[in-house]
Amino acid sequence: MWSLYLEVKSFLMRNCKFKAYLHVRHVVGDLFFLAHWSPIVIRLEWLTWIKRCKWGYFYLKQCLKNTVKSTKMCDHRLLRSGSAGEIDHVQHLSDNIGALFENADYHDVTIIVEQQHFSAHKVILAARSEYFRALLFGGMRESNCKEIELKDTSATAFRHLLKYIYTGRVNLGEMTEDVVLDVLGLAHQYGFVEMEKAISEYLKAVLNTKNVCLIYDIASMYSLRTLSDTCFHYMDRNAQDIINSEAFLCLSESALCEMLARDSFCAPEVEIFNAVCLWYEKNPNCDIAKIMKNIRLTLMSLQDLLNKVRPKELVSADAILDAIKFKTEKRDMELHYRGFLTLNENIATMRHGAKLVRGEMKAALLDGDTLNYDLDRGFSRHPIDDTNGELVVELAQPSIINTARLLLWDRDMRSYSYYIDVSMDDKDWVRVVDHTKYLCRSWQNLHFPARVVRFLKIGGTHNTVNRVFHAVAFECLYSTKPFRLERGLLVPSENVATIEASACVIEGVSRSRNALINGDTKNYDWDSGYTCHQLGSGAIVVQLAQPYIIGSMRMLLWDCDDRSYSYKIEVSTDQQTWHTVADKTRENCKSWQTIVFPPRPVTFVKIVGVQNTANEVFHCVHFECPCDSLSVARYARGVDEPTPRTTSSPEGAAAGSSAMPQTPQMPLPPMTEQSSNPDMT
Repeated sequence: MWSLYLEVKSFLMRNCKFKAYLHVRHVVGDLFFLAHWSPIVIRLEWLTWIKRCKWGYFYLKQCLKNTVKSTKMCDHRLLRSGSAGEIDHVQHLSDNIGALFENADYHDVTIIVEQQHFSAHKVILAARSEYFRALLFGGMRESNCKEIELKDTSATAFRHLLKYIYTGRVNLGEMTEDVVLDVLGLAHQYGFVEMEKAISEYLKAVLNTKNVCLIYDIASMYSLRTLSDTCFHYMDRNAQDIINSEAFLCLSESALCEMLARDSFCAPEVEIFNAVCLWYEKNPNCDIAKIMKNIRLTLMSLQDLLNKVRPKELVSADAILDAIKFKTEKRDMELHYRGFLTLNENIATMRHGAKLVRGEMKAALLDGDTLNYDLDRGFSRHPIDDTNGELVVELAQPSIINTARLLLWDRDMRSYSYYIDVSMDDKDWVRVVDHTKYLCRSWQNLHFPARVVRFLKIGGTHNTVNRVFHAVAFECLYSTKPFRLERGLLVPSENVATIEASACVIEGVSRSRNALINGDTKNYDWDSGYTCHQLGSGAIVVQLAQPYIIGSMRMLLWDCDDRSYSYKIEVSTDQQTWHTVADKTRENCKSWQTIVFPPRPVTFVKIVGVQNTANEVFHCVHFECPCDSLSVARYARGVDEPTPRTTSSPEGAAAGSSAMPQTPQMPLPPMTEQSSNPDMT
């Protein structure tokens, strides 16, 4: 039998019902479980009253178990249990707690804000906020107070916060922007993280030139990084409008300095200077010298420096002379330019105003079509000769980029060498990609330190078939995806020896040309799923799409029986000079192999088998580079790869246990050769 034990602090008789504020303790198996203070309505006939001490004690006449049974007979939609027998009345509970908002009948604390009194319940405040938990139950003076006054707090904003505490709901669209910002401040002060995030998302959606400066100041004050970044990106995209708005004059000094220091806050420098002068007139007590350090005098013309900057007397004469000297002595690409920033979006498109200004067949490179091209169409080109032929792309405006993607013509096995230069004036060029000493094919994923550019020059220096450079597509963007460079080459964090990464197998025998790099490590048997070569003749060669800094590799040797192999691996960047990175010619190797070596530039990987304990053919199922971090860690600890897969052949099983298993032999057809290379001149 279960019973419910109630300790009554106060109660009120109403038509044979107790509507009381009770301190509840449940008794189950003579164990007491203390519950919170809560309002409860109990019918009088349910209880037996037992006097004890100064409080009244009650027991249910019926056991709790029987009471629960009776509630199951109720057909009210809010009291039905779920299909799995689980009762979910969260909405009902939320509505009941929400009904306590500003309900003076049961309150035990009054909060005073700007002379307004708000009735509240300590236990609810404490349950919803660490701040109120410490204030009301942490042994502070306020723990014993019936009234608590909050200083420097907006009553309107606090009422919205209190409603959120009780109901979990608040309508930001019904508030003015000032009230929303006040509520954000209270949410931050009292530790309502989820509310803080929700308000931040709302503010991101309602940003405009009139409120972005104020919202940014608030976001900086409360260290709301994502909201601050969103404000900055908005100001970057609308820099001209921002510096001409009244809101600009209300920026704090620190926010102004941070804004001007950004390369992506792009507007004519002389207009930025004029806006700062107006800001200084309204904020004369600031450190103007500190702010002026963020004005890029070298980006102004000589006339602007002498006729607009000098008369204001906010910049020293020496600073002006230094700027003039720098402009006359330094290269144009050494100037600290500002540029527009568009995140993770290709801006080398006709939609964004980009165009190919030099090169043959100009329409193809930027049309976005990466599928429909052949021997005669779908690419742009330039001759590879002493006249320094090139493809030059002009962007619509100075832009910050750190990534380029280039699709080289790849309908056969040819390779190209090339470089990419960038410029702001189409005269002074800086090289950001130099692949003139490497053989590259198909898609090129290129990264470099972020720069402000207006022009990009793609220059082909070599084609393994003829003297023409062919480019199918070109993209450039600012990527937020992290990358690492060494010696100007990308250090990949994931496997680049894949079909998706434009790698290919250029030597070796298989029923499918790229079976070695298709990622399938499960579906292989005696006849398919592997690449091979005859021992003592040839090799298996993989070409990566572009040069990478590689320091590890992993491959799966054919392991459908108990055979072992010996091999070596060499790498190259030009297919002429080879460097050995793994020598397992004197070892018996099986199944998965992990190779780790000092990182170096790699374009070609040559796997040479020297021994097979079963026959005269070397078989490899899968290859990847670099290998995953787990395999490298396992290799460093000296832990073996997963157990090899060993099976007997169907023929051997049919002939009896003494029969020798079948082994894959060499008579596979060679990989289908492509049609003869087109001249494409």
